[in-house]
Order: sequence, then C-alpha cells, then structure tokens
Amino acid sequence: QVQLQESGGGSVQSGGSLRLSCAVSGYPYSSGCVGWFRQAPGKEREGVAGIYRDGTTAYADSVKGRFTISQNNARNTVFLQMNSLKPEDTGMYYCVADCSIVAGAIWMTFGFGYWGQGTQVTVSS
Repeated sequence: QVQLQESGGGSVQSGGSLRLSCAVSGYPYSSGCVGWFRQAPGKEREGVAGIYRDGTTAYADSVKGRFTISQNNARNTVFLQMNSLKPEDTGMYYCVADCSIVAGAIWMTFGFGYWGQGTQVTVSS
C-alpha cells in the first residue's frame, strides 16, 4: 500500500522560505517519479516539481530557480525547498507518486497514481 505524508507547510511573508517533506512508503519507484503538485483557490492543480529514482528532475517554469526537489539516499523522503516565495505560490501542496516528466512538465495520469493529503502554504505580501 502506497502512503504519502506531507509536512512542512505554513505561513511566510513574501521572499521567505519553506521546506516541504514527503514521507514515501510502499512505492516501488519502478518507472514513475515522485513529485509535488499544488492547487491555488479557484485554479486547477499544476505540477510543480518531479524527481525520478535516478535523480532526474523537472520544474514548472514558474518555480525554476527558486524551488529545489531532492530525495534522501533511502528514497523514502522527498523534499521541496522553496525560496524567494511569492504570494502566487500560495496553495495546497500535494505529494504525488507515479508521475511522469514529459517535455519538462510534470504529469499525473487521471485516475492513476497516488496523492497525499496535502499541506497548506500561504505567502503574504
């Protein structure tokens, strides 16, 4: 059984930093990636960052240069370091497993894959 548990969300001022963690259990890391999606109020969910077992990463254009995704050696925890946060980064952040990186974008196939419960990130101006 795949389980994803996020932590590390919170409220910060614009320009601040947060580090999200996702504890991953039961995911075989066979062909998919582990990553982060976010959803702002009134907007669709968007892929923020993804990482494959071999360390290949991808980022949404809106976060490139500010966010860094990484994983520990045991590959049971994935991190998202978020720097230079902006109000538009506000939203619910979800850890996902079995994502795909296609043309530099992070995708989840509808009806497939795994999602965590989410952690709220709020950036005030």
